[in-house]
Amino acid sequence: MVFSSIIFLFIFLPVTLLIYFAVPRAAKNPVLLIASIFFYAWGEPVYVFLMLFSAVFNYFMGLDIFDRRHDHHLAKNSLIFTIIINLLMLGFFKYYGFAIETFNGIFGTDFAHRDLALPIGISFYTFQALSYIIDVYRRNIDAQRNFISFCMYLTLFPQLIAGPIVKYKDIEHQLKDRQITMAGFGEGVECFIKGLAKKVLLANNLGLLHSAIVALPGDDLSVLSAWLGIIGYTLQIYFDFSGYSDMAIGLGKMLGFDYMQNFNYPYISKTITEFWRRWHISLSTWFREYLYIPLGGNRVPWYKHLRNIFVVWFLTGLWHGASWNFVVWGLYYAVFLVLEKYLLKKPLEKAPSFVSHIYTMLIVTVDWVFFCSPDLGSALSYIGDMFGSSGVFADAAGLYYLRSFFLFLLIGGICSVPAPQKAYRMIAASKPKAAIIIDILLFILCIAYLVYDTYNPFLYFRF
Repeated sequence: MVFSSIIFLFIFLPVTLLIYFAVPRAAKNPVLLIASIFFYAWGEPVYVFLMLFSAVFNYFMGLDIFDRRHDHHLAKNSLIFTIIINLLMLGFFKYYGFAIETFNGIFGTDFAHRDLALPIGISFYTFQALSYIIDVYRRNIDAQRNFISFCMYLTLFPQLIAGPIVKYKDIEHQLKDRQITMAGFGEGVECFIKGLAKKVLLANNLGLLHSAIVALPGDDLSVLSAWLGIIGYTLQIYFDFSGYSDMAIGLGKMLGFDYMQNFNYPYISKTITEFWRRWHISLSTWFREYLYIPLGGNRVPWYKHLRNIFVVWFLTGLWHGASWNFVVWGLYYAVFLVLEKYLLKKPLEKAPSFVSHIYTMLIVTVDWVFFCSPDLGSALSYIGDMFGSSGVFADAAGLYYLRSFFLFLLIGGICSVPAPQKAYRMIAASKPKAAIIIDILLFILCIAYLVYDTYNPFLYFRF
């Protein structure tokens, strides 16, 4: 079940909210837990047991680590054991086939393996569990002794399958005492509709452009077609993932939870460093807090600092998918982050704003090719087409798709910067009723698209 579906919008969500607001405070957490399990089981009837095992296992291990906090050695052993089990679960279901194929490729063996369906959201709820366990060990938080509250934290349906990655310490007090107000509910509805519009009206239509171009017959694309395809994907993945994050944050507000912002207009960035402060903020924060800083961060000799950057970005790439093109995607960013740290920082600061912005978007756009391609060879071939390997700058197909999708590309570009949101805020401040009408019209338009359009993928489900 996805947020941008008729079943969710008109059956699951209304029924859940009706029951949630009807029951007394003491019953709200059990209601959310049951609703979250049902939500996950709708799409993953088998793997729901894996998610529940993760919740039960980490609940008891959190108590074990907390109860042993006065014996550093025993607490550390429990921490290591818990981390290993969590990573083994994630590794088996997500990287088992990739590991076997890589081993066969290196050593020329022919070990067979079964293709396992990837449990939806396993990367997200595993990272949430790890952050909880580590924070208990660090004594940043007390272990949660209420089993229902802990399970709800790990399985809460707004952020269960695609984030943002919520750290326990950020919502600890909200699990037992959260304020649910009409104003907060209204903000949540507004945020949800904004995310739904991003997903349905922009991401889905821009995705059609990219899908059509990569499906073109022949081995070579014109330069125009190749660039149109990847620009379409660049906008699609932003509106797809940021839209889903907005919907998750909005749902959280409706239920009384405050989740961290996950996107902050990353495509206005003027450096790659800035880009990753604005893109998938919850993931960047997680890796910085639980891996980069424990490795020493930048307060180490330069060669160790380089090691830290490349380790983090190797694992960031691998976190996104079990394929070498994802690893290259991560390491590509590592290279430019290092260059900006040691060579490009001052030149970029002195360069005109539009130059540094073009530099950043060029790097980001090219790197999305590694992200969206089925394998490394396909990515390199597509990049070659972008830079003229076909010898054809423009063809009939490229001109056709430019005419057909120009309006969506233009609207996508405008909506990827803060100006439309600022304009909406000005309208909401001076004419609240007008803002409500805008929200209603957007919602109706989204529903019309969902009823009549069958193309409604969600890119981050595969991670």
